[in-house]
Amino acid sequence: MFDSSVELVAFVGLGAMGGPMCANLASKSPVPVLAHDLDSNAVQAAVNSGSIAAKGLADVSRADIIFICVPGEEQTRSISLAKDGLCDYARAGQIVVDCTTATVRVNLDVSEALAAKGAHFADAPVARGVPNAHDGTLSITVGASEKIFDRIAPWLGYMGSDIAYCGPVGTGTVMKLMNNMVLFENVSALAEAMAIATRAGVPRSRVFDLLGQGSADSFALRRHGSFMTSGEYPTDRFPTTYSLKDLDYALDLASQVGVDAQGARLIRERFSEIVDRGMGHFYSPVVYELFDDE
Repeated sequence: MFDSSVELVAFVGLGAMGGPMCANLASKSPVPVLAHDLDSNAVQAAVNSGSIAAKGLADVSRADIIFICVPGEEQTRSISLAKDGLCDYARAGQIVVDCTTATVRVNLDVSEALAAKGAHFADAPVARGVPNAHDGTLSITVGASEKIFDRIAPWLGYMGSDIAYCGPVGTGTVMKLMNNMVLFENVSALAEAMAIATRAGVPRSRVFDLLGQGSADSFALRRHGSFMTSGEYPTDRFPTTYSLKDLDYALDLASQVGVDAQGARLIRERFSEIVDRGMGHFYSPVVYELFDDE
């Protein structure tokens, strides 16, 4: 149900995920959408998709609901907590929804700063990938009060097809980090399987088709496997540098709660080697190159 108290929304961060998310929001929203990014070309693309260019964060702060989607914790802190950031401009009743994959720590810091102004916060990181950002079928895990979740869920529904309430602030991020940790471990396992199978005589073009017929079938196999098969890794998808960042966040969380995440540490080492080899800008299936070189 549309919240009639909302007269203006905004979207900050118009990158590979945020750009198409903002486009979906602008095309479906019953109220105007302000768009902001440091990249003027990204802002122009958002304007072409129906948004209004914001003049800066002070202008963005006019919105009743503000969505953020930036690379990580550092950018979230800069946008929200730095001088003249969103928290400085916050007002009572305003809602900031951060779709960034960041840390629980920064979620709680931003939430506290907003609460001091009578404003509200929700962490709502998104999963699945760039194609889903374009077609509005993202999975979105949300950490917020139930009251705030009920208010923002219809708006998130303009950008995602599966909107899940996880609990209080920070829990949406917890589940997104676990999602990515499991995904990256699956991607690494696929690279191992491809290397073993091909060296044992199975044609490279057949390995993942055959795995997909059994219980090894998975989202990772269907979404990432084709890139290992072709050996062509795109640069317009989630880069391995970002995957490494998310693994660091997940491992930090594991340490905080006393879990020895050995599998995640191994994948982090592999992704780190990919970055060290100068391939960090490629999509994470490029991890197969570590085996293909052997």
